[in-house]
This record gives sequence, C-alpha cells and structure tokens, in this order.
Amino acid sequence: MNTFLLEIVTPDHLVYSKRVNSLSVVGAEGELGILPGHVPLVTPLRVAPMTIKSEEGTTTLAVHGGFLEVHKDKVTVLAESAELPAEIDLERAEAAKERAQRRLQSRGKMDEVDHRRAELALQRAVTRIKVSSRSGHH
Repeated sequence: MNTFLLEIVTPDHLVYSKRVNSLSVVGAEGELGILPGHVPLVTPLRVAPMTIKSEEGTTTLAVHGGFLEVHKDKVTVLAESAELPAEIDLERAEAAKERAQRRLQSRGKMDEVDHRRAELALQRAVTRIKVSSRSGHH
C-alpha cells in the first residue's frame, strides 16, 4: 500500500480528503515528511505551507496552525484554517503582510499579546503569499 488517506479539517469544513503518497508539514520540531506506514503521531503544526504529493501531482496548501494526527492508514490535519492556492486572495495577503509589518515596527505601544498577534498575522500572510505564488497564480 503506497498511499494513505489524508483529511484536512477546519472548524468550518472538510478542506481535503484524498488518498496521497506523501505529505510534508512543518511541526513544532521542524519539517516532517509523512509517508505510508509512518508511526502513529500527534504533533502541533506551525503556520507554514504544507505540501501534498498524490497521483495527480503536488498540491500546496496554506495551513494556519493546528494539529497533525497520524494513524495506521489515515492522516488527519485539524487546522484553524487551510486554503488551497486558488482560494487565496494575493492582494489581500500582501496588504495584511504590510499591515502586520507596520504594527511590528511601531511596537513601542504594543503589549506582548498584540505583538504575538501581529507576528502570527505576518506568518499567515507570508504563508498565503508563498502558497499562491508557488502554484503559479499571480
């Protein structure tokens, strides 16, 4: 068996459900490659692009935090949000990135919580931009 079922779920909907050959994600410990037969595992995910390889080719998604659960022949990603390249509004992401960078530069007036929020907003924007441009949608 050289595939496994990958399901990507957000609080709103099932984003992705297909048999795939491999998955590459960024977990708390760094980059992780998941292949069929991987040992069972649960790990938090960072805000980063996720790469899926299947019969149809390679798909990249923008995944914003959450958890990865590896079971015997199924992998579930429970994400706060996950977007396919076609769903990403590049101009909005660019604007969000600039907003977040401006907020981080004027950090004199910012408390820790605000600073963390701005950093996460920046990571999310950068992840969206990477995913959308990687797929050739400009």
